[in-house]
Amino acid sequence: MAYGQHQSFHLRDRWLSKGLKSIEANERFFYEDNAFEQIGLGKNMVQSLRFWLEATKVVDKQEGKKHSHSLSKLGKLILKYDKVVQLQDTASILHYNLTSDKEMASSWYWFFNCYNEKVSTKEEIFEELKKWVQDNETKNIAEGSLKKDVDCLVRLYTSGQDKEDPEEVIHSPIAKINLMSENDGYINKITPNLSEIGITALMYVLLDYCNNQNISTITVDEIEHKSNLWGKTFNLNRSIIVSALERLMKHKKYPIKFIRTNKLDDVQIPKVTALEFLEYEYVRMEEELNVLV
Repeated sequence: MAYGQHQSFHLRDRWLSKGLKSIEANERFFYEDNAFEQIGLGKNMVQSLRFWLEATKVVDKQEGKKHSHSLSKLGKLILKYDKVVQLQDTASILHYNLTSDKEMASSWYWFFNCYNEKVSTKEEIFEELKKWVQDNETKNIAEGSLKKDVDCLVRLYTSGQDKEDPEEVIHSPIAKINLMSENDGYINKITPNLSEIGITALMYVLLDYCNNQNISTITVDEIEHKSNLWGKTFNLNRSIIVSALERLMKHKKYPIKFIRTNKLDDVQIPKVTALEFLEYEYVRMEEELNVLV
C-alpha cells in the first residue's frame, strides 16, 4: 500500500487537463528533466500531478527499459468531453477511482470504506488511520506520511469552502460533489444529493463494480454496505440509493431491473461496460448542450 505520494498538494482545478494533454503529446513527459518548465508547475507539483493522474486511473503506467504513461480509456473520454471537469459525474468518477484503490491511495480507501465516523477532528482521523495501518501493513509507515495524507484528504474535499481564507482560492475539482465539510476544527462526512454526484456516475460505479466482480445481479444491501459501492463511496443512505435505482430503471437505452420483494431487493444490470455507458452519456449530454445553444 502507499502513503504520502501527493507531495502535500491536493489535485487542483485544470491540473488534470494539463497532465492529460502533456501525456498525449509525450508519453515520457514525467521522465523529462524539464517537465516542470513545460507544464508551468514546480518540480514537486509535477510529481504530485503524476500521482493524481495514476491514482484516478486517467493514465496507465508502462514499465520497462523506458518508463512511460499513456492515456487510459477513461482519460481519453475525459480529455475529449470534459477535460476541465465541469460535470459532477466526472468529478464523482475520479473520486470513485481514487477511493477504490487500496494499494495506490490507501488512506483514501480507508477513510471512505473502513472509517465509519461521521464527525471527527483531524487528530482523531489520524489516530484511527494509524491503527488501521498498523493492523494491515507489514512494514513501518512514517507517521508524518499519514498526517500529510489526512491533511491532503481534507483539502481535496473541502478546498474552496472557506471564502475568508486566501489559501482556499485553490479549488479542487472533486470538492464540488460535497462529500465533506470542515467547521470549527471538525471534519464532517456529508450525504450529498443525487444531482451533486450525478446519476451517470452512480451507474458507472455500479457497472464497474459488477463487471470487476463478474456478476450481473446485486442487492440493495450490498450497494449500501459493501466497499467501493454507493453507500461507502458517496456516504449515501438506503433511501437515496433506492431513489437513484428508480431513476436508473427509466434509462432510455440501458435501464437496470430493480426487483423488489419482501425478503430481498435485487438489481440486475444491463449488458454494457462502465466505459461504454459513460461514452454514451457524454455524447448524449454534448448533443443536448448543442441543442440548447
